[in-house]
Amino acid sequence: MTDRILTTRMDAHPADSNVLARYEATGGYAALRTALASKTPEEIAAEVKASNIRGRGGANFPAGVKWGFLPPETRPRYLVVNGDESEPGTFKDRQLLERDPHQLVEGIALSAYALDVRQAFVYIRGEYPRPARRLQRAIDEAYEAGYLGTGILGSGFDLDITVHLGGGAYICGEETALLNSLEGRRGEPRIKPPFPAVEGLYAKPTIVNNVETLSNVPFMINQGGAAYDAIGPEGARGTRLFSLSGHVRNPGNKEIVMGMTWRDLIYGLGGGIPEDRAIKAWIPGGASAPWLLPEHLDEPVTIDDVGRLKTMLGSGAVVVMDETTCVVKAAHRIVRFFAHESCGQCTPCREGGSWLERMLARIESGDGRMMDLDLLLDVSDNISPGLTWPPKMTTICPLGPSATAPVTSIMWHFRNEVEAHITGGGCPL
Repeated sequence: MTDRILTTRMDAHPADSNVLARYEATGGYAALRTALASKTPEEIAAEVKASNIRGRGGANFPAGVKWGFLPPETRPRYLVVNGDESEPGTFKDRQLLERDPHQLVEGIALSAYALDVRQAFVYIRGEYPRPARRLQRAIDEAYEAGYLGTGILGSGFDLDITVHLGGGAYICGEETALLNSLEGRRGEPRIKPPFPAVEGLYAKPTIVNNVETLSNVPFMINQGGAAYDAIGPEGARGTRLFSLSGHVRNPGNKEIVMGMTWRDLIYGLGGGIPEDRAIKAWIPGGASAPWLLPEHLDEPVTIDDVGRLKTMLGSGAVVVMDETTCVVKAAHRIVRFFAHESCGQCTPCREGGSWLERMLARIESGDGRMMDLDLLLDVSDNISPGLTWPPKMTTICPLGPSATAPVTSIMWHFRNEVEAHITGGGCPL
């Protein structure tokens, strides 16, 4: 059993893990050769389904099941890779794109073969020019070596990959907004159904998968879906990259087998809190996720266990806050981000996010009113009725409810500190 799948090459050969020669020397494109020579598309798809991998982009939906939603007769169909990594605190896809892009290219080629796709797109956030250049260089090398293009490796399979840089909009990480952007339209989420697998890019069946999800596919074909399914606890198979940041001694991307505890991740791999300060809270899955507290340190890091705690692993961004953190300031910064990134399509998100941001700014500056405490929750309830988990939505996409996560986190767990900002005329820390 392995505890590393995605990062072994870049750790063993950091100087040139991104080039074709190194990728081939370490077993790269062997899975594609095997697939095109001796396996049917249905067999490749079956291996991915057998792996039980759940998407690494935030929704955590089983990838093999998503693939099965494509209508069997409709052509053309497309594969779109979501590299619009805009969730605050997340930088795992950047590492995969920069340091092992051929792993993704092979994963795309295998997935396209399984899905009978002839054109794939990789949508990368506009602030990632270097990852985009690295990926484009890898794609160019793959064309020259015969791994992309017409009649790949002497087979009858053709595939082209196009890299597209976004314009820097967080909302385009949502799959339907991403598809609109690819089509040259405003990056606004679409109402679902129809889902992209039925009517996606150019109104044709489209599968949208995350960079990390597809980077796992070569392992599944080389070792078998069952081998991947043997890693990690039930419901949380395989390894996963977590972007660890904030108040930790050893930040960075950590590839782990899910099921370890938060204590092992933060104090073990992360090295603990600088100057041995106490931990106050942490965000377990990107800025959209409600916060966890010190009493949760010994809980397992799995999708379902985190869901039981009324939060999510989301994009895999873990942001640690120690005892010196002002929770109002932290929440205000997050809400300000979401208010700014709203596409404006839905009133609760467009208006409510800005209201939350202004109230938090007022409280943080020392000009808050006691009525603001209940008003924060009232506005949040209008964006996400009931303030339950998973959140109920009055919006087309989850961006609006995401803005309520830091608000409910501080109001439920740190209300006394929020009140102290009002009664004391500013931050008590």
